[in-house]
Amino acid sequence: MLNPADPAFLQHLSALLPEGSLRAPEPRDLADPRGRIGGQAGAVARPRSAQEVSTILRACNAARVGVVPLGGGTGLVLGQVMGDGPLPLVLSLERMAALRGVYPEENVLVAEAGATLAQVQAAAEDAGRLFPLSLASQGSARIGGNLSTNAGGVNVLRYGNTRDLCLGLEAVLPSGEIWHGLKRLRKDNTGYDLRNLLIGAEGTLGVITAASLKLAPIPAATGTALMVVPSPAAALKLLAMAQARLGGLISAFELIAKMGLDFLAETIPEQRQPFANHPEWMVLIDLGLPEGLHPGEALEALFEAGAEAGLVLDGLIAQSQAQRAEFWAIRENIPEGNRRIGAISSHDISLPLSEIAGFIAAAGPALATLGQWRINCFGHLGDGNLHYNVFPAPAQSRAQHENSREAIKTLVHDMAHARGGSVSAEHGIGRLKVDDLEKYGDPVKLAAMRAIKSALDPNGIMNPGAVLRLP
Repeated sequence: MLNPADPAFLQHLSALLPEGSLRAPEPRDLADPRGRIGGQAGAVARPRSAQEVSTILRACNAARVGVVPLGGGTGLVLGQVMGDGPLPLVLSLERMAALRGVYPEENVLVAEAGATLAQVQAAAEDAGRLFPLSLASQGSARIGGNLSTNAGGVNVLRYGNTRDLCLGLEAVLPSGEIWHGLKRLRKDNTGYDLRNLLIGAEGTLGVITAASLKLAPIPAATGTALMVVPSPAAALKLLAMAQARLGGLISAFELIAKMGLDFLAETIPEQRQPFANHPEWMVLIDLGLPEGLHPGEALEALFEAGAEAGLVLDGLIAQSQAQRAEFWAIRENIPEGNRRIGAISSHDISLPLSEIAGFIAAAGPALATLGQWRINCFGHLGDGNLHYNVFPAPAQSRAQHENSREAIKTLVHDMAHARGGSVSAEHGIGRLKVDDLEKYGDPVKLAAMRAIKSALDPNGIMNPGAVLRLP
C-alpha cells in the first residue's frame, strides 16, 4: 500500500536535498496533452544529479511514496499523469539537461535525460553528425522520456526506434542504487541486457538519468517527394520497389490520406497544399544520400518506374530545401489538424506490412456498423505503424459521441490484433492502455513483466499504475 507525499514527508525530503529542490506542482506538470484527465502530486522534485535522484528514490522507497517521472510531458497514454490514488511525488528531470560529452570519431553523444530532443539534435549537428530520432514534439520532448517510451518517429525505417539509438544508460533503481551503465560500447555481451529492459519501461523500473546515444553521418544530399498512389496496397508495392532500388537510403516513407489534407484545409488554411484536388492517398518519401548520388535523379527514376507499374498517379519532387520543408510541414501538421477537429478515438497501431492494406479496407466498413465517422489513417508506412483516428461526422462534435469511444477502440484494436498487430506501436502503454495490455498481451510475457517489477520495485513506488495495474 502506497502512502501520500504529505507535508510531513515533503519536509523530511526537503531536508535531504539542496534548497529549492522541491516546488509546488504547476498545471504543466500534471497535464495530459489530449486534455482528457489531469494529474495530481504532492510536490515536484527537481534534482540536479543522479546522486540527488538516488536520495529522492531512497526516501520515497522507505516511506512507500509513489514517484511519477516527468520528462517533457508530451506522452499521449497518461504515462506521466497519475489521476488518482495517494498523492505521488513528481520527479522532473528538467534540471538534468547537460551534454556530458560528444565523440564524433565514435559517432556517440552522451546526454543527461533532461536534455530536449532538439538540444541533442543540435549538439550532434554542431559536431558534424546526425541524431536521427525525429518527432513533432522534439522541441519539448526530453531524451529520458524518449528512451522510457522507446519513441519511434519518422526515421525508424532507416535508423530504428530510440532503443536502437542507445548504447548505454545511467539509471537509478527504486532502491536508490545507481547503475553506472553509461558505456559507449557497441559490443558488450556481459549478462542480462538491463539497458534494453529500462528502455521502454516507462519509468516503472527506475529513472534514466543519462544516455550514450548513437550518431550517424549527415547525408551529403537529401531529397523529398510526394507521390500520389491509387491505394495503400499500391503504396506498399512502391515501398518495396523503392527499397529494391535504393536499399537503406530511404529515411522515411509516410502514408497520407485525403482526410488529413481535408482537415488541414479546414483548420490550418494557411498551410500550403501541393495538389489542388486532394488525392485519396499519397506517400511522402525522404532520402538521405552519400556524396556522388543525386536525390532528384533517384526520385525521378522511382517515379517513372512506379508510374509504369501503375503504382504512381502523380507526384512532386522538392526542388529546394524550402520546398522540402513545405512537404514535411504537411505531414507534421496533420496531428495538429486532428487535434483541432477533435478525435473520438485515436489509435497507435502497428501491423505486419502485408496486412496493412487489408486492415484499412476492412476497418472502415466495420466502423460504419457503429455510426457515421470520418477516418484519418496516416503514419509510418515503412515500419507498419498507422495512426488510425476516428472523428465525428461534419457538424457533429466529439462530445456527442463520448459513449462510442470504447466500442470504436475495441473494434480497431480487435482487428489489429487479429491480423498479428500491436495496439501500441510507438506511444507506449502508460495508464491509458493497461486494460489493452491485459487483454491482448501474452500471459507468459505479462507474468514475466510482473515478476521483474516485483524484483526491482517490491514496494511498487515507480510510476504506480503505469504499464502494469496496481496490485
